[in-house]
Amino acid sequence: MQKKVNIGLIGLGRLGRVYAQYLLGSVAHANLVAVSDVNEKVQQEFADENGISKRYADYGYLLADREVDAVVIVTTTDTHKQIVIEAANQGKAVFCEKPLALSLQDCQAMKEAVEKKGIFFHLGFMRRFDAGYAAAKQKIEEGIIGQPIVLKSSSRDPYRPSLEYLRSSGGLFTDCGIHDIDLARWYMGEVASVYSVAGNLAYPEVEEIGDVDNAITTLQFASGALGVIDLSRSGIYGYDIRTEILGTKGTLQVGYLRETPLTVLTKGNVGHDTVPYFMERFGQAYRAQLKHFVDRFLSGQAPTITCADGLAALKVSLAATESYKEKRPVNV
Repeated sequence: MQKKVNIGLIGLGRLGRVYAQYLLGSVAHANLVAVSDVNEKVQQEFADENGISKRYADYGYLLADREVDAVVIVTTTDTHKQIVIEAANQGKAVFCEKPLALSLQDCQAMKEAVEKKGIFFHLGFMRRFDAGYAAAKQKIEEGIIGQPIVLKSSSRDPYRPSLEYLRSSGGLFTDCGIHDIDLARWYMGEVASVYSVAGNLAYPEVEEIGDVDNAITTLQFASGALGVIDLSRSGIYGYDIRTEILGTKGTLQVGYLRETPLTVLTKGNVGHDTVPYFMERFGQAYRAQLKHFVDRFLSGQAPTITCADGLAALKVSLAATESYKEKRPVNV
């Protein structure tokens, strides 16, 4: 029988609980043995419901647990640095949800700790594991569309998250746009410069916490190729995530808006439903990236998304934020 990885999960918020359920039942070779959350009631209820005997209010005890081989970190971004560095010092393999951190200095400190201790570290950019986005990458590598020269990417939420969440999110460009930025780098290469325009157009209250609810960023890549990313917290009609890559020999379009394969035709109207939110769209991708993390760790292979990727994506998102605030193009 193939060995299993004993995993401790830190952070039982909305996404953390989803990850925990995947690790309990649908990720082969994963064995969830411990959980930790600052909310002891949430932690205890989840552990009791799922038969997990080890539960820690202080994640430090989870990291010190010798039974735990690897940790999955699904806490707020501002806590990532400390937890990752402590996990590295304990010699644990680490899966960390995006973004890596909120400052370049923190990202660099995490990268240095991971490299110094030589631990296995994987960063959670789940869109790379979506069937459509993964197929597009393969088509690009096969030369099907020739040289990629223009990227267009949209990320539109149907409504804004809570203000409490937004306060610690890092802002629209880092919290939401970093997915599109990671894909842009993956498909097109490094970003040389960005120019952003943004505003509070749907939710005035977002301005009170120093964020924006809609933005457009143009990119110029080191290759000379071009890109544009539009971000919205006010899509209203559904969760709309789509990307288009134009090449010299063809074009790839990734994404879909219709959730159910049904079109309703009535007098004067043709309609269909839309994707409700991110779990309906990317549930399989979240599961696939956890499986990838476990499989690569067990097989001794190198991780495919590293601290360097997180650092590079954050550089671009911070440059996009700076561009909006200073109303000028910014070199990355």
